[in-house]
Amino acid sequence: MQTTLLAGIFVISCAAFSQTPAFEVASIKPAAPPTDGRMMVRMGNDPGRINYTNVSLRNVMMRAYKVKEPQIVAPDWMNTERFDIVAKLPEGATNDQVPQMLQALLADRFKMTIHREQKVMPVYVLVPAKGGVKLQPTEESGNMRVMMSPRGRRLTGKVSLAQLADMLSNFMDRPVIDKTETKGNFDIDLEWSGDEGGGMRMGGMMGPGPGPMGPPPGPAPVRKEEAAAPNADAPSLFTAIQEKMGLRLDSQKAPVDLIVVDHAEKLPTEN
Repeated sequence: MQTTLLAGIFVISCAAFSQTPAFEVASIKPAAPPTDGRMMVRMGNDPGRINYTNVSLRNVMMRAYKVKEPQIVAPDWMNTERFDIVAKLPEGATNDQVPQMLQALLADRFKMTIHREQKVMPVYVLVPAKGGVKLQPTEESGNMRVMMSPRGRRLTGKVSLAQLADMLSNFMDRPVIDKTETKGNFDIDLEWSGDEGGGMRMGGMMGPGPGPMGPPPGPAPVRKEEAAAPNADAPSLFTAIQEKMGLRLDSQKAPVDLIVVDHAEKLPTEN
């Protein structure tokens, strides 16, 4: 009886382990050096696969662990060594499983080990400005899009304020945390000069923490063709958020979850 029970537990445990998602096949190659002094980072997807070009391991970790760049503590080379990654999703896999697959890929091919910790660090807190939120509620939901505009940058979409804060983190030198306590989706249309500190942290194709490998929960990937030049006719991001949205970005300190890399190999194991 006891033997049968233990065997049953072992079968269940193996079945649970086998359900850990993994790419069906993955190719990782060092990226070719830029020929014109410019580098385009692409983190896109085709049906059933991911297709990354010129990505650093830090870029991939942001997608894998659903964090922003300041939340990753890693060696400098993980921001400079570049790779091209193409991986096929197993049949029936969902986009929600891709971050776990990326974690497994990093552990398998780069022998990466990490641990998590918290640290009090500077953040921006998104709160209502004096007079309250000026956004139009909507029953719709949709991806957020960032594009270059004649005045700098333009951000549009039908999303929650938590998703907005997540996207704004991509333009700042620190995470943005939603503390508006305002529920629901809103019609976002924001234009600013593009003079914010830190710029778009990743360049190329990027998105919020959950990250697109297929459409993620939250905003969609955005493409940065080149850095926007500050425009004297357009407001700064801080001013635009306050005047157009009735929101404010306050600089504070708060506990932030960090991903700390304990070990990673510079070269992946062979394909």
